[in-house]
Amino acid sequence: MSEELASGPKESPPAPQAEPGEVWKKGGRLLSVLLAVNVLLLAGTLVSGGAFNKVAVYDTDVFALLTAMLLLATLWILFYLLCTARCPEAVPYRDPHAGPIWLRGGLVLFGICTLVMDVFKTGYYSSFFGCQSAIKILYPIIQAVFVIIQTYFLWVSAKDCVHVHLDLTRCGLMFTLTTNLAIWMAAVVDESMHQAHSYSSALGNTSHTRVAPDLERADSPAGDPCPCSTAICQIFQNSYFYLYPFNIEYSLFASTMLYVMWKNVGRLLASTPGHGHVPSPVNFLRETFFAGPILGLLLFLLGLAVFITYEVQVSDEEGHTEQALVIYYSFNIACLGLMTLVSLSGSVIYRFDRRAMDHHKNPTRTLDVALLMGAALGQYAISYYSIVAVVVGTPRDLLGGLDLAHALLMIAQHTFQNVFIIESLHRGPPGAEPHDNPPKDPCQGLIFANQDALHSLPACPPSPRLAGPSSAGPQEAVAIILAPRGHWRRRCLKDISLFLLFCNVILWILPAFGARPHFSSTVEVEFYGYSLWAAIVNVCLPFGIFYRMHAVSSLLEVYVLS
Repeated sequence: MSEELASGPKESPPAPQAEPGEVWKKGGRLLSVLLAVNVLLLAGTLVSGGAFNKVAVYDTDVFALLTAMLLLATLWILFYLLCTARCPEAVPYRDPHAGPIWLRGGLVLFGICTLVMDVFKTGYYSSFFGCQSAIKILYPIIQAVFVIIQTYFLWVSAKDCVHVHLDLTRCGLMFTLTTNLAIWMAAVVDESMHQAHSYSSALGNTSHTRVAPDLERADSPAGDPCPCSTAICQIFQNSYFYLYPFNIEYSLFASTMLYVMWKNVGRLLASTPGHGHVPSPVNFLRETFFAGPILGLLLFLLGLAVFITYEVQVSDEEGHTEQALVIYYSFNIACLGLMTLVSLSGSVIYRFDRRAMDHHKNPTRTLDVALLMGAALGQYAISYYSIVAVVVGTPRDLLGGLDLAHALLMIAQHTFQNVFIIESLHRGPPGAEPHDNPPKDPCQGLIFANQDALHSLPACPPSPRLAGPSSAGPQEAVAIILAPRGHWRRRCLKDISLFLLFCNVILWILPAFGARPHFSSTVEVEFYGYSLWAAIVNVCLPFGIFYRMHAVSSLLEVYVLS
């Protein structure tokens, strides 16, 4: 004892030394985050300032900044593809969880629609080339080039764990992410002001906001030197506004993939196991009961019919707005109610699921959970504002009751769907059931099984009780025995995932393409006033729209993991 006291406390073993390039890992991340925050605040200031009459920020200023950001981000992507990625040992590891095929496929789809939108934008601004600034025509062309290069970059490099040019790569990824968020903000402001302009014109409140410069032209004096009077100009203008939702989703999809790449810079992986198999189109529905996808598809088609009916009746001058709102709210209440019950049933099924929870580090899953929880806050806010307006407000009519039920179910559906998705993402793949005290002999735990059937089981090694060659491990043998027990659960979970997927798609289409009952219904407008309610909806609704499409991506992964 005295010798131990004299010698002092034992020295702890030295901590493992980090690689030379990783000594300042947190500092490199901090530097890139500070760069992104400052650039994003500058872009946000210009974009938001350009949406109001009293702010002396012009659309050409916004276009100039966005064009410069697009050019710089494109140059960095080219540098990464031509220099960084080609360095020796530049990408020693690839994250198997990053950039799944459905996410990259969605990115390509939205990217194609964005290119079509840029074509329409270029044609629109070219319709009055003589009186427009050249930057307005140059911006959609530069954006189209950026979309093509970035889509290719994310398709081939989304899984990279880069180990060279660490700080430069982190700053480049964050700057590109910020560029996508700036484009997203500009598109959201332009599209939201376009929708608000349509409803405020009917309410006589056009003085509250200044929409995009191309919409402002409609309210300008007759002496405007740049009138959009030709038929082709009107076609281009109306067409590219309907493609804004795809541009918005493209920017957000790219931002999430860039963030995962940024987290993977300098990351060390012990191994790169696969994240489960991706089902082929032939086998996509084979392991379901077909009830979920069929019911989801029926709701999807019914939702399209409701959307068309709503758009026709709400713009009809015959006074069919109330009927359109009743149809819209009734469909949403039924859809949200079914989604809530189905999500609850999925959570109940997980109570009987013996698969182990996956606690490994996974930046993609962490980001998915954060985005689901964060994006849901936008719809939560709108719902609570609606609840207060209906409960405290004086009118007690059918529309008020439908609005209240819709808001309550919206909160419940987001909550229970998030619980189901997050728990699903943390479950291990099929065959990951825990086994208490597994025997060393794979056939030792099968003493009560049919001995004749065991002779045909290839997982058991030769033993005095069981002869025959062995070609599989003990876990495969147990998986074969346990597979039938969990087969119905996996089928139910797949049905639930596909049903929720179809429902989220139609609930994305409704607000993304112009169905805004928030302005058609007078309950909230009369309670809060048009200006305040328009600000609440225009700020919160884009997050609710993004939530739906991100939930679709997460539900596809849940389907594979089930």
